[in-house]
Amino acid sequence: MIYKKDKDWMKIALKYAYCAKEKGEVPIGAILVFKERIIGIGWNCSITKNDPTAHAEIIAIRHAGKKIKNYRLLNTTLYVTLQPCIMCCGAIIHSRIKRLVFGANCKKLDNKYFFKNIFLNSQQDYKLDIKKNVMQRECSKLLTDFFKEKRKE
Repeated sequence: MIYKKDKDWMKIALKYAYCAKEKGEVPIGAILVFKERIIGIGWNCSITKNDPTAHAEIIAIRHAGKKIKNYRLLNTTLYVTLQPCIMCCGAIIHSRIKRLVFGANCKKLDNKYFFKNIFLNSQQDYKLDIKKNVMQRECSKLLTDFFKEKRKE
């Protein structure tokens, strides 16, 4: 199901991706939304925090959990500018996020069956609604341009 505001929320996630870029991080941003309110924000900060788990999704999930004082993030939607990695998929599953909306496809995880199977094989009673390619061009361009610049350095 496509929600009218998915593009609006993704624009905000993209702003956080630009925050990551400004700090020299891989430009990925994420927000977690509950009842039309942002309860979690994040951008990649693995390099600055010297933490391989400091992905945008993980930061947004941690932020939201602290904000609502619960490790279960039921009935929330996670907006992220790039398809989540396996680690982030695990965090999505364990926090029970209801919807995942992402922009760019990850070339490493581009096998749609592999990606879907992460969620299908996770929990029998857990179902995640996934919407992909929201603002794909903008999300992809930001990443492509970032890595082109890095290769020039």
